Amino acid sequence: MTETIAGITIPDTALVREVTEFIRDTEDDLLYDHSRRVFLFGALQGRARGLTADPELLYAGAMFHDLGLTEGYRDSELRFEVDGANAARDFLRGHGVADADADRVWLGIALHTTPGVPEFLDPVVALVTAGVETDVLGIGHGDLTAEQRAEVIAAHPRPDFKKRILRAFTEGNVHRPGTTFGNVNADVLQHYMAGFERTDFVRVILDSPWPE
Repeated sequence: MTETIAGITIPDTALVREVTEFIRDTEDDLLYDHSRRVFLFGALQGRARGLTADPELLYAGAMFHDLGLTEGYRDSELRFEVDGANAARDFLRGHGVADADADRVWLGIALHTTPGVPEFLDPVVALVTAGVETDVLGIGHGDLTAEQRAEVIAAHPRPDFKKRILRAFTEGNVHRPGTTFGNVNADVLQHYMAGFERTDFVRVILDSPWPE
């Protein structure tokens, strides 16, 4: 059955149903509801910005974007974004999606915590990040109507979301703190991980083996 929230229709396709089932079985309510909001907010931001993304690919990118924060990746030494990107690409290829399209989803997930770049790329890449930025940071909040925001939140509530998502970011990265160098998760660990020491980019340059 077709589902429409805030004027955005969830694609009623076999692929989208498989993605939803997989993520629903893998993520807790916090990440599942957040990921659905990312799709909805991303699609709404696309309308506001005049960007059109393939809805199936945008949905897949939104739903998989935080998979790397889940229990199954607690031993990974990759960036959590790359874990989610790899899982999404493998899933999509396994469901007959063309490599080029699976790679677009991969890039959207991999870059979603690297601000200042995605908005210049393919709409799938741009709008995964736009959805994340709206839901987590409030960027573009005012570009949506109060009615749109309320309808999305009614469908996918965000109780105590700010503190809970920060906890999820922390738990998903404390075993691989080095992967937060150069991205926003270093800020999370600075606040919430005892003994965390940020890698200093200036010191990396000055302490490199070059003699000058």
